[in-house]
Amino acid sequence: MSAREVLRANDERFAGVAAGLTPDEWAAPSLCADWNNREVLAHLVVGCSHPVGEFLGALVRHGNFDRANTAVAGERARDCSPGSLLDDFRAVSARPAGVGRYFPAQLLIGDHITHELDILFAVGREPDIPPQLLNAVLDTQVAFPNPFVPAYRNSQGLRLVAVDTGWRHGDTGPTVEGTAAELISVLGNRPKVLPRLQGVGAELLADRVLSRLSRTAG
Repeated sequence: MSAREVLRANDERFAGVAAGLTPDEWAAPSLCADWNNREVLAHLVVGCSHPVGEFLGALVRHGNFDRANTAVAGERARDCSPGSLLDDFRAVSARPAGVGRYFPAQLLIGDHITHELDILFAVGREPDIPPQLLNAVLDTQVAFPNPFVPAYRNSQGLRLVAVDTGWRHGDTGPTVEGTAAELISVLGNRPKVLPRLQGVGAELLADRVLSRLSRTAG
């Protein structure tokens, strides 16, 4: 399958998982700063559909990308129920428009899986994502710097091992072990599942994640 076809299939799988969340779970804070789970879903809809011109207008109004992104997702979440947002997500995943048409599918797969983990880990649900997709996301995120995902920086000088999928990265340095989903979440600066990671490098990775979060909050 092409990367776009993989993205579409993964979005369909995620929509089926998300349909089982309760109203309380949708209202719960996600692992993504400033958003509850419903707003994360709204962000995914916006990412596949928002007109470029309208988003540029939001950038002007709010002053930077992060504030504009948060505002646009919040507005969409306030206007729509989770069920309506899921219907919209299925529709725009099938026919992406606006901003979403210009992002490489491989990066969008990582973005969508990371946000799925933001939702599920936040409410104590364990993900069931195909191992080959988790490995592909890890390969992409540690391979080169990404302004939106700090996994490349966080992984430097560490040997990373996904104990469930067999994925490995790095030949030298202290080892960090966890499931592939846990590594994706933590490398993306989500500290929720940091206590699950094992190995002599886990403390160093925790320091990187928490220090960057502290600088952002400051």
